[in-house]
Amino acid sequence: MSSHVVQRNGRAATAAELAPLAFAGYAHFTAMQVRGGGVRGLDLHLERLRVASVEMFGHALPDEHVRSCLRKAIEAGPEDLSLTAVVYSPSGEFVHSGPEAELDILVRTREPASGPDGPLALAAVEHERTLPAVKHVGEVAKTYFLRKAIEDGFDDAAFLDRRGRLSEATIWNLAFWDGTAVVWPEAAVLGGITMGILRRQLERLGVPQRVREVTLADLPSLSGAVVMNSWTPGVAVHRLGSVSLPEAPAFLETLHRAYREEPFAAF
Repeated sequence: MSSHVVQRNGRAATAAELAPLAFAGYAHFTAMQVRGGGVRGLDLHLERLRVASVEMFGHALPDEHVRSCLRKAIEAGPEDLSLTAVVYSPSGEFVHSGPEAELDILVRTREPASGPDGPLALAAVEHERTLPAVKHVGEVAKTYFLRKAIEDGFDDAAFLDRRGRLSEATIWNLAFWDGTAVVWPEAAVLGGITMGILRRQLERLGVPQRVREVTLADLPSLSGAVVMNSWTPGVAVHRLGSVSLPEAPAFLETLHRAYREEPFAAF
């Protein structure tokens, strides 16, 4: 077996097929960590791709076709890997091809990842994503603000909307701990797959959760903060902007325990 693959619609992608994508930016994707050939939250990944396709293209690929393409890529590599699945139209961008437009799925696998150890210091910058509920490509702002944050002595960046509410970070969801409950920031954000897994497993475990606005001024009253994405269910944040936060190891362990409760789904 080859170590890693790039497949288009379930077969090896050619250079000619990949070349147009280097100049395209109208697509959406999902990213996942595969372990033992399975993935947590498969239903959430399929829903994400389906909903985003309808939003961007007016229709979606059948779930079974998507699963088949994911399965073929996973079977071609090791049992543990990182996988990214991108849905796009070969007709390209800057055109309106209507709901009858053909859709392709490009799947790439790479080495497995687990994210940084933390704790992290996040710069706070004002930024609102276009189509925040869609995980779409071509978001130059995420890398730009990450690079600027590192230049300024931070590890990464978190976003404030025009009302001063914390929303998310560059490639992360944010979560906070108020001493008794997990606090999810109320703002326009991408609903991450790991976030979705945690919310349903925390509910099952009886851990209180709240959705409320969180501003920089609210941070001193909170007992901890984390970031999460497909790499990890939680990395501690010890500073956000100029505000220091406790690392809250019990909060972090609660998130990791809830994540471990989610079963792996086979393709």
